[in-house]
Amino acid sequence: MLKYVLAYAATAIAFCALDFAWLTLVAPKFYQAQIGALLLEKPNLLPALLFYALYVAGLVVFCVSPGMQAGQWTRALLLGGLLGLVAYATYDLSNLATLKGWTGTLSLVDISWGVIVSAAASAIGYGGALMADRFSG
Repeated sequence: MLKYVLAYAATAIAFCALDFAWLTLVAPKFYQAQIGALLLEKPNLLPALLFYALYVAGLVVFCVSPGMQAGQWTRALLLGGLLGLVAYATYDLSNLATLKGWTGTLSLVDISWGVIVSAAASAIGYGGALMADRFSG
């Protein structure tokens, strides 16, 4: 159980830290230029927190855990990238298909970010799970 708690904690910290850096340092001007009229002045934090909690759980179940079972951090990394591709493409391509002003450039950048952040957080979550082995013996 400790292994999964540490995997979740490490994945959550990594994902949230990386996404925070992306959303505050890299992306603001880009998103404003692409879809400024659609953005809230202040994000609604409850849905954001729910997204992070659920998405990190998905990364642990579908990416980190299979990596742990195989004993391969690369499996966690690759599955994380795949889940990021599927999840972010679902969001971005649906928006591209249904929203005025949503751009292909925004979709490509956001999907790419989803792949990168999900892969990195899954690999770091795998490392968190390895820490449990060190604590338990």
